Amino acid sequence: MHSIARPGPRLGTRLAFVVAGFISACWVPLIPFAKSRLEVNDAELGLLLLSFGVGSLIGVSAAGLAAARIGSRPVVLAGGVGLCFLLPALSVATTPLTLGAPLFVFGASLGALDVAMNSHGVEVETTAGVPLMSGFHALFSLGGFAGAAWMTLSLRSSVSPLAATVAASLLGICLIAWAATGLLRTRPAGPRVASFVLPSMVVAVIAALAATMFLVEGAVYDWSALLALDRRVTGEADAGMGFMLFSIAMTVGRLSGDAVVRRLGARRVLRYGGGIAILGLALVLTCPSAPLAISGFLLVGLGAANVVPVLFSAAGRQTSMPPTLALAAVTSTGYAGVLAGPPVLGFVAHAVGLPNAFWLLTGLLLLVPSLAGIATG
Repeated sequence: MHSIARPGPRLGTRLAFVVAGFISACWVPLIPFAKSRLEVNDAELGLLLLSFGVGSLIGVSAAGLAAARIGSRPVVLAGGVGLCFLLPALSVATTPLTLGAPLFVFGASLGALDVAMNSHGVEVETTAGVPLMSGFHALFSLGGFAGAAWMTLSLRSSVSPLAATVAASLLGICLIAWAATGLLRTRPAGPRVASFVLPSMVVAVIAALAATMFLVEGAVYDWSALLALDRRVTGEADAGMGFMLFSIAMTVGRLSGDAVVRRLGARRVLRYGGGIAILGLALVLTCPSAPLAISGFLLVGLGAANVVPVLFSAAGRQTSMPPTLALAAVTSTGYAGVLAGPPVLGFVAHAVGLPNAFWLLTGLLLLVPSLAGIATG
């Protein structure tokens, strides 16, 4: 009887990204069930969901320091196991406290895993001497698709939320255990690493560009359907088409991204990617032809696909501050863009209209090609 093959560092890292995407996405279809069980309104649910975001930011900050002091591998394992153990608790919570508390730790686990697996990915990429980060991030997206699909199919088949989440968690734990045998056992910097390091100019630029890209992704996720209706390029039934095209393009772009980075180099990927995303938004906002306007979201996805992986690689390669702390700064700024960006865009849209709000976002995207040289060194 043959034993399961031990994964190498690349496969171990890929498994960590799959687990992060898979388990975190399993929570999304459960949100309506949680709202119904707790009998809360939208505002109260929003406050509960905020605990996830706050936990994520705290997890990101703590993980950067922990990974610098003890290495990324233990943090990857702790974050992955934490996600898997907490998911079933979210499916049975009946009070705000029994949902909010585990949701906070669930968010912290995801934030910690996010920083640590990206830090580990940079180490693997550096050791291999070839671009790998786009492929890692593509597997996060594929894991997310699989998690959402699993929970949706399970719930539609009348499988209880608890049974569906327990099955997902068991699979996640098995994958993390398998990944553990392949993750690098790197030598940490040790306990003398400072608890706080002011980001250098390079890291600050990388973080700002990451926040911009996360803001764009969040805006497309939350507002693309409404923008399509506002511009009258689709009807209500087809309003989600733009986000679907964006998601497909992001996934395909990341699956082929490592080869693109090898061919063009990091700096050109940022410049061309930012330019293509700007062109895509301009098409959405100006083109009178409905098919061409909607295809603009495809260009946004293709352009944005490899910008964030390249930025994470750049944060891990810079030498102006410890790489794990740099990645924590970039990740936490990115999370801030995801959490704060869409609501802020909503306020701006209320004041000047949704198309004009997206024009402002398009202008902000100009930072990516403009600062590509600084970000990539």
